[in-house]
Amino acid sequence: MEKKDLQQFRAWFDSYIAGFYGDDEYVNTNLKLKEDHTRRVCQETSCLAEALRLGDANMLIAATIALLHDVGRFEQFVVHRTYNDPRSENHCLLGLSILKKHDVLAPLDQPMRQIVETAIRVHGEKELEGDLDERTRLFARLIRDADKLDVYRVVLDNFKRFEAGGDECLVEREFPNEPTCSAPVVSAVLNGEMIAYSEIKTANDFKLLLIGWVYDINFCQTLARIRERLYLAQLLARLPRTTEMMEVGKCIFKYVDERIEDGE
Repeated sequence: MEKKDLQQFRAWFDSYIAGFYGDDEYVNTNLKLKEDHTRRVCQETSCLAEALRLGDANMLIAATIALLHDVGRFEQFVVHRTYNDPRSENHCLLGLSILKKHDVLAPLDQPMRQIVETAIRVHGEKELEGDLDERTRLFARLIRDADKLDVYRVVLDNFKRFEAGGDECLVEREFPNEPTCSAPVVSAVLNGEMIAYSEIKTANDFKLLLIGWVYDINFCQTLARIRERLYLAQLLARLPRTTEMMEVGKCIFKYVDERIEDGE
């Protein structure tokens, strides 16, 4: 893969998403949300790839995956007016269908195309598949980390706007803003287990799901960024101040600190 290939992908992406904007400001706002998210994930990916010293060739592949990882989101929202996969369709698979339809990855040879397509396909899964080859797994782990880094920022910004009396919070709209946390969700976080999106019943459950994402973070460099940006502390501050939530905080911070200290 060469730099000109990445430039071609960027030109296609810009042209493709521009076609979805129209007169509906609600749709435009949500499309811009995903466009901005994509560009920030590209930046997060670049920083992580540099920290991991992946080299120029691998950097190009990682950048391509970051650019195209959410390409299915735009059609998804225009058609279904939601980013909720269970209520619409799998945005990862939709993205692959779009890339195939437009023959976007034609400049890549088959092995490299397979890496890009697989990383896009699995980036939104609850857990990473166990049968990926080593190189594909590297890029899949990278995009999953970079994606989560920006989702933390997006969701927290959304909460802050809502709390300041701004636009309705998308999370509050999707999940009821009840002062409770589901027992299975709390238990999963305390036991170091991943939480399925289907288990989320309230906005507080969703915050716990985000907190529990640390168990699926692949690189200590990512965890260091999460800690430096106080994402976990900000989420915990928005949960009920109970003994149970204090225990969640202790458990999570201990896990993150130990992972970073171990360098794993």
